[in-house]
Amino acid sequence: MELVTRSVECATKPSAKEALSLSKLFFRYGAMNSGKSTLLLQVAHNYEERDQSVLLVKPAVDTKGNNEVVSRLGVKRRVDILLQRDDNFRTAFHAARAEHDPSRPAIACVLIDEAQFLTPEQVDQTLEVVSFDEMPVIAFGIRTDFLTQSFPGSRRLMEVAHTLEELKTICRCGRKAIFNARMNDQGMIKEGEQVMIDGGDTRYEALCAKCYLSG
Repeated sequence: MELVTRSVECATKPSAKEALSLSKLFFRYGAMNSGKSTLLLQVAHNYEERDQSVLLVKPAVDTKGNNEVVSRLGVKRRVDILLQRDDNFRTAFHAARAEHDPSRPAIACVLIDEAQFLTPEQVDQTLEVVSFDEMPVIAFGIRTDFLTQSFPGSRRLMEVAHTLEELKTICRCGRKAIFNARMNDQGMIKEGEQVMIDGGDTRYEALCAKCYLSG
């Protein structure tokens, strides 16, 4: 397993030989507000600027933006696959590839937003797409929930991804933020369901360990 600070392997046009070596599962993870969705959209742009198509995937459990990837900078884009919890990732990939417009450039990469919401089985199926269909997959997501417990999908990605990349952001105090605090008007929330999409009275804030533990 390779740990990198900044990966550009999937942002440039490879030769045929290099394409096989790029058939890897990448997990780019970071706390809230670390720019994951923005980077995903940038990677998609990089591919398309080089006449290569991408497939955008998002778990349906993430209802923010409905069927779109939404960056906090305001940029958004409709996904190609809105993955339900019971869907087989590889089957969905094959169906989307079969429906791909042949007049457009060939699909060169799969990009997954909010990958923490994948099931462990779906993560294994992404590895099958990489291994047997020779298609690179880049997954973007957070490692842990508001109680610092890992999401099942993120845990499995940490276990099987070929390359891990941490995307960094800062806490309100200026330190590196690693935790995702769930907040409301009364302060930090320390109980509740693991999945609660931000909006309404609930929001999330990326904090360092000291600020998180201080509550």
